Amino acid sequence: MKTLRRDPLVRGLGLASAALGVPQVARPADVARGIGVTAGPRQRTATLAVGVRELAAAGGLLARPHPVWLWGRVGGDIVDLTLLTRALRRHDGRGLGRTALATAAVAALTAVDVYAAVTRTGRGSETTLTATTTVSTSPEETYAFWRRLEGLPTFMAHLEEVRRTGESTSHWRASAPFGRTVEWDAEVTEDVPGSLLVWRSLDGADVDNGGEVRFSPAPGGSGTEVRVTLRYAVPAGALGRAVARYFGEEPSQQLDDDLRRFKQAVETGEVVRSEGAPAGKRARGEFPQHPARPLTPKELKETLS
Repeated sequence: MKTLRRDPLVRGLGLASAALGVPQVARPADVARGIGVTAGPRQRTATLAVGVRELAAAGGLLARPHPVWLWGRVGGDIVDLTLLTRALRRHDGRGLGRTALATAAVAALTAVDVYAAVTRTGRGSETTLTATTTVSTSPEETYAFWRRLEGLPTFMAHLEEVRRTGESTSHWRASAPFGRTVEWDAEVTEDVPGSLLVWRSLDGADVDNGGEVRFSPAPGGSGTEVRVTLRYAVPAGALGRAVARYFGEEPSQQLDDDLRRFKQAVETGEVVRSEGAPAGKRARGEFPQHPARPLTPKELKETLS
């Protein structure tokens, strides 16, 4: 996951696992004595097992970070705390202070691991959004406009880039709440020119998502009815939705706004916005509205950048 790979806390925890794991594997008896525990066979074996687990977590968090490695650290922390607590209860008094200090340090690290795992885990709460608009162009023209995936960021406010990577695959990058960026690879799974386009994200996506766009002749031959359905897993479940809504990132409103801009783009060839939103995609809370006008060349460049 590319976002987690750039996450300083996740990388820091990966480096911490490596720093803890190497001495535990290389010199388990010395580590056991260092935390005030008798270096008997059982203690050395337990220390070695903890070291192997730490190195596995380090490899996962640094090479291919995923929330499962964070939760693995949490589980390991619980085991470590259990072993240290048992050692404190059965302690003979020699090195007791070191054992107590090690227990406190593991407890503090556990709190950090729990925070990292909870805040960086999508809880599988899937959201489905639908929106519809009618445009004056034919289904074939409307489909062709949407099918040029590289052009989607011109009217989808949170999309920063869509880049084709193959006949039916592409790479997407989008902005997310609180200044974060998410990326994923996607593939078109069903493509009926002038009628239907279906896609889904591939394994390893920062946010699992998929959707479809249907293009149907509007009643009375007045153009095309465009119906969009989006499905994606919301990070942090209901809490994530509530916080995002509070900060102006309401998904259903986003989709409605995107379709409004799509209608402008497909019918006029450009996105029209109010003078009250001079910052383009960076505007999130524009309230004053003025008569709409086309983007200036400079503003259009900002919007596409």
